[in-house]
Amino acid sequence: MLLFVKRCNELRRRMGRRLRVPASEALLSIMLAAAAIFPQGHAQSNGAAGDATDAGTPVVITLNEAIRRAQASEPAYAAAVAASRTAGLDKSIAVAGLLPNVANFNEGIYTEPNGLHAPDGADLPRFIANDGVREYFSQGVVNETLGLGPVAAVRHADALAAMARAEQEIARRGLVVAVTSLFYGSLAADHKLVVAGQAREEAGDFTKLTGQREQAREVAHADLLKAQLVEQQRDRDFEDAKVAAEKARLDLGVLLFADPRTAYTLSAAETGTPLPSKEDVEQAAGRNNPELKSALAALAASNSDVLAAWGALLPNVGLNVTYGIDAPQFAANGPDGERNLGYSASVTVNVPVWDWLASEHKVKQSEIRRDAAQVALSATQRRLIAQLEEAYSEANAARDQLASLDESVADAAESLRLTKLRYTGGDALVLEVVDAENTFVSTENAREDGRVRYETARAKLETITGTM
Repeated sequence: MLLFVKRCNELRRRMGRRLRVPASEALLSIMLAAAAIFPQGHAQSNGAAGDATDAGTPVVITLNEAIRRAQASEPAYAAAVAASRTAGLDKSIAVAGLLPNVANFNEGIYTEPNGLHAPDGADLPRFIANDGVREYFSQGVVNETLGLGPVAAVRHADALAAMARAEQEIARRGLVVAVTSLFYGSLAADHKLVVAGQAREEAGDFTKLTGQREQAREVAHADLLKAQLVEQQRDRDFEDAKVAAEKARLDLGVLLFADPRTAYTLSAAETGTPLPSKEDVEQAAGRNNPELKSALAALAASNSDVLAAWGALLPNVGLNVTYGIDAPQFAANGPDGERNLGYSASVTVNVPVWDWLASEHKVKQSEIRRDAAQVALSATQRRLIAQLEEAYSEANAARDQLASLDESVADAAESLRLTKLRYTGGDALVLEVVDAENTFVSTENAREDGRVRYETARAKLETITGTM
């Protein structure tokens, strides 16, 4: 923007001195102005979207915020939401099929006269199907059909709507698991990067210590070479950890922001969420599992198909009521004062007699599909029991190992400290120090992996119980 102001002032001064300004230079000034203004507008747009509070300030993302943002941008979940909403509209359409429909029919017909006249002197039409040379229709028509078909259609649409809602919930819970895994995976990658940095500094300090001891003739040169090799490996590990952390942040950023490169920080509680009792988990799974609801809805849809197939074998009744005019004048009353307005009503009963057993075969088809849906429901129930046992065992084991991993990290840190003291005093070998460093790094990384394992297992368990 400042560049734009400077260019405009320069042009104004030159034009005031009546100097010729080339057209290309004027165009360049306009382009520079646009380039100066556009990034500012772009930054304001991003700020309006809530991706940054202040210039250069990373967005703080909690797990709930990450899930909310992912639900707004993940295409598979958006497709499930759209399917659920359209299925709800299908149910409304099916209910409308049960209700009478109303239409307004208007028509005007002119027929060429045949040269003859009625006793009242009116011209007779050339086409005998028409009632007169001029004929006008303006009628309100109400139609209603009574039968099992519309009722079965409503039940079918209702079952499909319930199935779509269950599938949407399945998609949502799957997205929660994915976001939880990416969220804690990115946190773990950041922590591993910190550990790698600490290990690199530790290796550098140990190299200095070994060099000092070599100069003091306390250790062999081989110890210094070993320390240098370890330091070089720590440098490579740090670079790999940096790449892994950046990759994890980008993978999560794809679900959170329009630009995955947006700077953000993750905020999570230091202590893991407690695991509910197995009894509570089993009760919640029986009430809230969407896969079970989807299987039940599929069975209900199959039952409605059986009802619709039987409906084709039964009579249906059609009702029709018409009110309006059907007259040679477009008026409520004729020229002699007769009233053109009137109504008619009809009842139609359609009784199926013979269709070469096609309807009976459709009933058998629907019953076969219903039996298959019943088998699928039973399989879903069995699979739910197995998944619940597996998920709870995994989450329980991961939770129990977290405390053990914390103790291992503390023990490894203390072991490294004592081993370095022994090495400084000449009571330990360089390989012991290297082994202690490796143990400390591996236990730190194992603790981060253990937390990711627990949070992911807990999220999978909650997808079954519906307690997210």
